[in-house]
Amino acid sequence: MTKSDFHSQLNNSLPPVYIGVPQWQHSRWPGDWFNDAGARKNALGYYAKQMNSVEGNTTFYALPSADTVARWIEQTPQAFRFTFKVHQTITHSGAPDPNHPDIEKQLSLLAPLKERLGMLMLQLPASTGPDSLQAISAMLKQFPADIPLGVEVRHPAFFDKGGAEQQFNRMLMEQKVNRVIMDTRGLFAGPSDSELTTEVRMKKPRLPVNVIATSTAPVVRFVGGNDDAANTRCLQPWIGKCHEWRLEGRTPYMFFHKPENGDAPWLAAEFIDSYNDCYPDAALPALTFAPPPAEQTSLF
Repeated sequence: MTKSDFHSQLNNSLPPVYIGVPQWQHSRWPGDWFNDAGARKNALGYYAKQMNSVEGNTTFYALPSADTVARWIEQTPQAFRFTFKVHQTITHSGAPDPNHPDIEKQLSLLAPLKERLGMLMLQLPASTGPDSLQAISAMLKQFPADIPLGVEVRHPAFFDKGGAEQQFNRMLMEQKVNRVIMDTRGLFAGPSDSELTTEVRMKKPRLPVNVIATSTAPVVRFVGGNDDAANTRCLQPWIGKCHEWRLEGRTPYMFFHKPENGDAPWLAAEFIDSYNDCYPDAALPALTFAPPPAEQTSLF
């Protein structure tokens, strides 16, 4: 076996990394990213040529129609993975309710996606704490075992490495559910540089980054700021951790945010490029962007 054959075999033997941002369309992307005006009419199709996943926040606010789901299927390749949030009526209407009727409704609407439904994420509010562990566990059992689940919590007791967090992690491991890790260190690095950054900081939690894989598809939601150096510093540990998870046979999901999410694909590209520099034998598909406009030179 030649060296190149070995490298190819190593790359093919590792699980994929699903990478995305929190939306699949932005007014800037047809020009700055895709370099094709056609993306204005088929945003998801163009997005899915570059990214292999998306953090679908749309389902947190409203459930799609059957026709919309059918269009999503038409516009994406079979290898694409949607990662949708569970609707807010299920996660943000008081204590977790395992008998909530919207669970079955959402599952039924998304069922045609089949393997394209990479994961459903339950984002629980800070008010859902250790007293709700049994209810959380019961609710998770209402989802089919063949749909990967991720749970994001925001109550401080789930981050202090005490009994409540240990119980929570153990419950996720027993039920083969992934703990969603949110890393907002880049967002909160240094003073705010704009009204938008201040607004986003008010909405995002500032909690410890406790790194753990409770099942086979660990999820990282990385929220950067506008300080490129801080983003790079906070990204670095995830490069090695992502590769470590792959070597363990896990399939990481990595989602990248910025205060202005139109900038998020470039943050994802930085992660991919850095990963490929460190692990060229296990390289990830690189993103491509429109060339920057040529600078005009003065005749005088």
